[in-house]
Amino acid sequence: MDFRFNGMRPYRRNSFASVTGMIVDMVPTKIGNRRANGCMIFATVEDTDGNTVNFIITPSTYVVDFETLSVGMNCIFFYRTDAPVPLIYPPQYNAVVIAQEKNGRMVDVSYYNTALVNEDQTLQLNMDNTVNLRTTNNQYYQGSPANHNLVVVYDTSTRSIPAQTTPRQVVVLCD
Repeated sequence: MDFRFNGMRPYRRNSFASVTGMIVDMVPTKIGNRRANGCMIFATVEDTDGNTVNFIITPSTYVVDFETLSVGMNCIFFYRTDAPVPLIYPPQYNAVVIAQEKNGRMVDVSYYNTALVNEDQTLQLNMDNTVNLRTTNNQYYQGSPANHNLVVVYDTSTRSIPAQTTPRQVVVLCD
């Protein structure tokens, strides 16, 4: 883990970053010696500034609400900042989580500590029995979501620091 010093307490550097944009192309791809068999997809995304970013979508990529992706969709692509990437242009990342942009729906992918606060300390979860707590294969998660990488889907939050929300859905990214 990369810890940096912030005043009197260390904090974790955010492990996830995102790109928001429109999918402009999707083609089956291969990695290494594997054949292009349709299980992995190479997606080209044009972000809101007109920049191109490529993503590899694998069977382990979690797609929020299990939506079918297609060319023309506006989506948020999350990737790990600590994963190796080729030094090429346009940049190419392995997609960890993808969410279609929808009005009123917000998605956060981050590590949440024991107090259920995310890495950059901008969102705190208030968990109650209405929260849909799942794994990436849509099974009920039986443990505590604290100290895990989470996909948090929510509609509203407070204006406090950190913002607080009772999420609609929490998906645990089991390692």
